[in-house]
Amino acid sequence: MTKSDNGKARTVRIAQEPDADELLGRSPLAALVGMLLDQQVPMEWAFTGPLTLARRMGSDDLDAGEIAAYDPDAFTGLFTEKPALHRYPGSMAKRVQQLCRYLVTEYGGQADAVWKDAATGSDLLKRLIALPGFGTQKAQIFLALLGKQFDVRPPGWREAAGAYGEEGSHRSVADITGPESLAEVRAYKQQAKAAARAASRSR
Repeated sequence: MTKSDNGKARTVRIAQEPDADELLGRSPLAALVGMLLDQQVPMEWAFTGPLTLARRMGSDDLDAGEIAAYDPDAFTGLFTEKPALHRYPGSMAKRVQQLCRYLVTEYGGQADAVWKDAATGSDLLKRLIALPGFGTQKAQIFLALLGKQFDVRPPGWREAAGAYGEEGSHRSVADITGPESLAEVRAYKQQAKAAARAASRSR
C-alpha cells in the first residue's frame, strides 16, 4: 500500500513537483499510472501525468472504475489536450484504460490490492507482469519502487526486483528521492544507452 501504517501518505519526490508527488504518495493508482507512462518521455513528465489526468477529469485523484467506464474517444481527448499528457497520447490513453479495466475485473478497482496480500516477491512480480502495459523490466522497477519507497516488502522482494532492488543503486525511478538522485539515475540511463549502442556497433 502507498500509505504508512498510521494512514498518512508517503512522501515521495519522483515528479519533482509538489502536488504531483503528493498524489503519488497517497494514491496507489496514480503510482501505477505514472509507472505505466514512464517510457520514451522524461521520468518527471511521466509521473506528473497522473495529476494532470486527474485535474482534467475534474478531480484530485484517479478512480479505476471511472477511467474504465470513460468513453474511449473522450478519454483520448484528455491525453491529447495541449499540453499533451505523453509523447504518444493516443496509445497511452488506451493503455491506461486497459490497465484500469483489468484492475476493475481482477482487483475490484483497487490498485493496492495488486500488492497488499502478495506472499512473496516472486508472487508480486507475477502479478505486476500480468498488468496491461507492464513487461518484466517495468514490473521489476515498480516492485523496487514499492519496496524502497512504500515499505511493500514481501519476502524476497529485492531478489524479485533484480538489479533494481539493490540497495544504494541509482538505476531507476525507484531510487529517485530528489534532484540529486534524479541526476544520478539519468546519468546511469545515459551510460547504459551508450554502452548498448557501442555493443551493437561492435557486432
